[in-house]
Amino acid sequence: MRDESMNPGARRLVQILFCTIACATNGVALAAEEDAISRFVDYYQKAYAEGRDLVPAPQKPLDIPSMADRLDLQSITPEGALSGSAFLAADGTVIKLAGVQGCLSTEKMEFAGLQTLCSMVSLAGLTAMLEEAEAGAGNAFPCHFLGQNAGSPTVLFAECFFMKDGETQSLSQVLISTGVAFAARDRSGPPLFPEYAQAEEVAQKARAGIWARPHFLHPYGERYRANPLMN
Repeated sequence: MRDESMNPGARRLVQILFCTIACATNGVALAAEEDAISRFVDYYQKAYAEGRDLVPAPQKPLDIPSMADRLDLQSITPEGALSGSAFLAADGTVIKLAGVQGCLSTEKMEFAGLQTLCSMVSLAGLTAMLEEAEAGAGNAFPCHFLGQNAGSPTVLFAECFFMKDGETQSLSQVLISTGVAFAARDRSGPPLFPEYAQAEEVAQKARAGIWARPHFLHPYGERYRANPLMN
């Protein structure tokens, strides 16, 4: 995609992605950081860049119906992206976005003119969206929690939101629609949120982000392994 064909919002996202991919790549190369938060974030980011997501799946079924029945939003301040779909909060908990799944493929690909990895595109995409969400909400944004894993660190599964152009945006849906992540599905195959699967289809047809690549490893199996639009 040529720069002149992008709208200002899309161009801004590409600029952020250039920076965050470069910063994340450099951060992964560092052996240690001075403070515990940086070491924790770097540890998870390094693993994700290698195709390993250290944030575990839900131990119990998530309370998806609560999104429609009893929406309860709590303010969260992020510290940094840990993967393509999880981030560390200021209180030390790990927030995993339930409706989205990042790319774990370590195959090389070109994104916005930059040679990188599919996993790094997802990691950088969440980093960029966290920055945008923070900027629109004074360094914090609301999340609705759907479940929690026992153990340490605490992992909370949630859907988070932010304001953009006067409208409430789903963080998960924006990641999917910009082509830096996929709609999350349950073990039997159906999407957790049908509207997110629709956003994925739109991104695929538009060849946005990851979908511009002829082949990649989709996190949900063989039927998604190749981009049919490019075959």
